[in-house]
Amino acid sequence: MSEPPVHWKYDLQMHLREMNFDGLVGPTHNYAGLSLGNIASRDHGGQTSHPKAAALQGLAKMRDNAALGVPQGFLPPLPRPELSVLRSLGYEGDDASLLANVQATDPVLLAQVSSASCMWTANAATVSPSTDTADGRVHFTPANLRAQFHRAIEPHATGKLLSKIFPDPSMFRHHSPLPASDQYGDEGAANHTRLETEDGVVHFFVYGVEHRQPDGLRPKRYPARQTREASEAIARRHGLADSMFAQQSPDAIDLGVFHNDVISVGTGRVLLFHEHAFLNTPAIIDELRDRLGPTFLPLMVGEGELSIESCVASYLFNSQLLEVEDGSMVLVAPGECEADEHVRRICDRWVEGDTPIQRVVWTDVRESMQNGGGPACLRLRVPLTESELEAVHPGVVLTDSIAERIEAWIQDWYPESLHPKDLADPMLAQRVADAHDALAKITGIDVE
Repeated sequence: MSEPPVHWKYDLQMHLREMNFDGLVGPTHNYAGLSLGNIASRDHGGQTSHPKAAALQGLAKMRDNAALGVPQGFLPPLPRPELSVLRSLGYEGDDASLLANVQATDPVLLAQVSSASCMWTANAATVSPSTDTADGRVHFTPANLRAQFHRAIEPHATGKLLSKIFPDPSMFRHHSPLPASDQYGDEGAANHTRLETEDGVVHFFVYGVEHRQPDGLRPKRYPARQTREASEAIARRHGLADSMFAQQSPDAIDLGVFHNDVISVGTGRVLLFHEHAFLNTPAIIDELRDRLGPTFLPLMVGEGELSIESCVASYLFNSQLLEVEDGSMVLVAPGECEADEHVRRICDRWVEGDTPIQRVVWTDVRESMQNGGGPACLRLRVPLTESELEAVHPGVVLTDSIAERIEAWIQDWYPESLHPKDLADPMLAQRVADAHDALAKITGIDVE
């Protein structure tokens, strides 16, 4: 592997290190096809999933990233099925009769309250580092995820979990989710990128629709999940001075680009994006250049080189772009990108060209991919100072020892396969509850 070009080596703000928190895939990982606008989720709906393989694939990716020297943590899965939601909707009886009744009358609802979708922690929250906020603390806003019922039951539990992982109020500020409404639809960090050069920082928020503009362009086939109003509210409450708001291409949303991280990924001075990622892409890139200066590096993939449909199928832009200690970058891409000759050629060009990207790591997260989430969907980026890193709850920091214990826990508790019809089995529900109790003994965190 060649050395990064000298002019791409620069002094990072070493007091900030980006820690990645991956969602630990839960034991009820299943293919119910719940996510409207997510092509992979739709296409695999009703098929048999493999929860044990899914969790082990995610853990392997975490281990590989940690081996690159990138701080790595994980978020435990939320308890599923969430029977309290069923009872709040008028279903009664003991757990077994409750599950049987819902399966008989509304199997989609049973799949919704059983979904392991919290594994995609890019949607868990939006995070702003202490270096950028008005009060000098790390700010967290859990996404309200109001666009889909199975995800809309997550936010308050996610907020409680984040407050346990980042507990020191002198360092960390935890906000409640935004009001769950069409106007403030928020899907978290999947639509937020922090870019940084020697000339400045930009918090780049990408939204699908602005409700104050009822006559504005919007998708026709699938809903726009992130609103401009939500992005602006988060920037205000986090006290961010350097924010920029860009609209996602409505046509791209209608082709399955349900979040910005399906069509664009960036970190530091690099932004990888498709030609049709944004509405009026040239003007957006020009503004980013103006704000970030001459060392900002936008790397565009044109429609003639790769169609949006191919971006969605391969999840090229749902790769992780990781900055390592020498200032170079590693692209962690799904194995589906390696298998696609056109996509692989683009990755090779980035590595061989005059860019900071010096290596591509192909990762197998096929179980997640088939349910609609790639490597970047599985992680929440949290930039932290050294003292803030030390304040993270140690039970969710991926060390070799904890990784070994998590792997043994997965092997002990996870089903090999799962079909949506299996979700009504009360023995499965009890086994999953016992698995959560066992995980709490490893992490020291009781997930509510």
